[in-house]
Amino acid sequence: MEMVERPAGFWIRLAANILDGLLISGTVFILGAMIGFDGTTRDGVDGLLNLLYGLLLPVFWYGYTVGKRLCGIRIVMLDGSNPGIGAMLLRVVVAGFVYLITLGIAVIVSAFMVAFRKDKRSIHDMLAKTYVTYQKPEEINPYQEA
Repeated sequence: MEMVERPAGFWIRLAANILDGLLISGTVFILGAMIGFDGTTRDGVDGLLNLLYGLLLPVFWYGYTVGKRLCGIRIVMLDGSNPGIGAMLLRVVVAGFVYLITLGIAVIVSAFMVAFRKDKRSIHDMLAKTYVTYQKPEEINPYQEA
């Protein structure tokens, strides 16, 4: 098994998730008020944007979301590489389904896993072969030849 370097624990991950939630929900709330969304439409748009944001942004931004970037943490694969769309689908969609069918019990188990496991990996990390770390992505020098 690959080595997990500088794993991020429960509280910093919670802070990043709260920041991401405020960003998306706040944006949808403001736009919804300006455009005139009703509550149901606003909830649907909020859910869709949260899904796309959590699924795509880490793929295109070295494992970061805005909240994770502000907290100095990011999602990486076990080998240290950046997550791809397949890993993020497992992490977000499949794990979301697992959390749903267990009626939230798996969410509680995941929280305890992040709090108490040495590698700080949760159920969705196990499914996607990822972890959350303080390690920054390797700097890319655009002037360096391949």
